[in-house]
Amino acid sequence: MEHDVATLLSRHSEALALFTERVHAVRADQWDEPTPCTDWSVRDLVNHLTAEQLWVPDLVTDGSTIADIGDAYEGDVLGARPRSAWDAAARGARKAFGKPGALERTVWLSYGETPAVAYCAQMTTDAVVHAWDLSRAIGAPERLPAALVNFALEEVTPYASELSKSGLFAPPIEPPPGDSHQTRLLALLGRRA
Repeated sequence: MEHDVATLLSRHSEALALFTERVHAVRADQWDEPTPCTDWSVRDLVNHLTAEQLWVPDLVTDGSTIADIGDAYEGDVLGARPRSAWDAAARGARKAFGKPGALERTVWLSYGETPAVAYCAQMTTDAVVHAWDLSRAIGAPERLPAALVNFALEEVTPYASELSKSGLFAPPIEPPPGDSHQTRLLALLGRRA
């Protein structure tokens, strides 16, 4: 899928800002609450997204491979200050993708060489969908910004049916007829709005 770089970077920043807003809304007594992601607590979900952001500078800026990085970001990356850990990781990812020429590079992901522009689009979509997961878990507003929903829906539609084969995503479900883009996006990723 072709991406306009300026629009992609804008959507990426908006998605990170949305997730940041939700992370900062987590109350002290909510970190162990369940999320729509099976087996993940709120802390597990935030930890997952934080670890994903930590990979970006290594992969995009430094040209490292998964093998080079090894297990550096496995386990708990949040420590005693989860909000601060998320904020720092999100800043690092935004900065790495935003560097001149960064999106013209190729990165080496678990499934092979990938254009950095595609990696950024995937990371944007992941942040959008997990912002909904986090919203549902903590009782925050679940309505996502239309521009982010439309971006994520366009991004994930071509390969959504393949995602459940990885074991990391629930199989797609049938959305209610005539429902919103957000409901369709969530259904593609096995979630009921």
